[in-house]
Amino acid sequence: MAVDLRQVMAAVLTFSMFIMLGNMIKRDHIDPLLEPLPVSPDVQYHALKVSKPGMVKLIETRNGPWMENNDSMNPCWTTPLSKGKVQSNGYIFFSLTHGPEYHASQLANAVAVAKRLGAKLALPDIRGSKLGEKRRFGEIYDVDNFIRSLNGVVQVDKNPPAEVSNGRLPIVRVPNRVSEDFIASKVEPVFKSKRNLKIVTYFNPSAVTKGKVDKSSNAYQCLAMFESLKLQTDLQELADSMVGTLRSMSQSSRGRFIAVDLRVEMLGKKSCRETDEMGKQCQNAEEIGLFLKKIGFQTDTTIYLTQTGWHSSLNALRDVFPNTFTKEAIIPADEKAKFMDSESHEYEKFIDFYMCTVGDVFVPAFRSRFYASVVGKRIADGNTQILLPAMNTTTSAADYISPYIAKKSHFAYSCFC
Repeated sequence: MAVDLRQVMAAVLTFSMFIMLGNMIKRDHIDPLLEPLPVSPDVQYHALKVSKPGMVKLIETRNGPWMENNDSMNPCWTTPLSKGKVQSNGYIFFSLTHGPEYHASQLANAVAVAKRLGAKLALPDIRGSKLGEKRRFGEIYDVDNFIRSLNGVVQVDKNPPAEVSNGRLPIVRVPNRVSEDFIASKVEPVFKSKRNLKIVTYFNPSAVTKGKVDKSSNAYQCLAMFESLKLQTDLQELADSMVGTLRSMSQSSRGRFIAVDLRVEMLGKKSCRETDEMGKQCQNAEEIGLFLKKIGFQTDTTIYLTQTGWHSSLNALRDVFPNTFTKEAIIPADEKAKFMDSESHEYEKFIDFYMCTVGDVFVPAFRSRFYASVVGKRIADGNTQILLPAMNTTTSAADYISPYIAKKSHFAYSCFC
């Protein structure tokens, strides 16, 4: 068979062109992903002490003052098992109220009381912000994890006898982080008399997170606060998908985003008109934008806001940081009807709390129990880049680290080492 040299040459040239094209694609698009990122002379790093004594992390200032993630801290407690009174037929009832920022403390109190008295713990319900609004525990939290985490500490009953739960229960008010002495003197006499009771936790605003509980009950309270409350599967998957969306929009910052607790309705409260040694108690959207820009975050940084629904006052922040989103913009369309249509916005509170605990940076626009509770969870997770805006001229992010972290003054530090 005769061979046409022109066809052979054409085939060789075509094959050569494909090889050259492949090398160009590899060089321009593949090789950069396999090489270590270059460190240019304009990249600066500042040492910052965080979390554990002696631990130093670095803040990168090329793409913004992002801090390296810390390793999760270790619990200072050991799981307490089968120590205490033998459980009786009595029950301790309680409800989770006021939002996720209160729930861990309310649960810790209930566990401490039930353990001290040898009582069974009734699975709590969840009360909404409106009178009479009530949800089952499993609508928000993972029931199996809750029971499993308390195994060996207290017995949890998902379905206490109706004649007990529907009866007229005596109510005992107990302070946040209740002590053994208080339980013995104020709660135990009522329990011995009635065998079943309901406790209601009250909070002292002047001691939101400071101080420590009795060492004898600290292990139970720490375990309850930081291991027992996990979101139920559907809600967890929704929150994780929202986090994934934010990270996918943050390529320049390697998938990192800032969570800002900024709700417009909070700015009109009396506490927001007060000042202290750090300046204003609250910052509006414009002030948050100026703060983040001042300390070095790039304008393409992705920001999540806890605000429900967009408000025109937020435009001042988006003008500086265009990639600013509220939950409505990133929640999957097929989930909105289930989780966003409620007038009470109860589901949204839990989504916001979770987003603020997992964001690479957390910035509270106002100092509140929500802020303090998020800090506690972030300490437990070793995620301690929490920046508190203040009225000073320094441009170093290290100067704005939350005092809870810088001074290790948060209660969570008594639970984690």
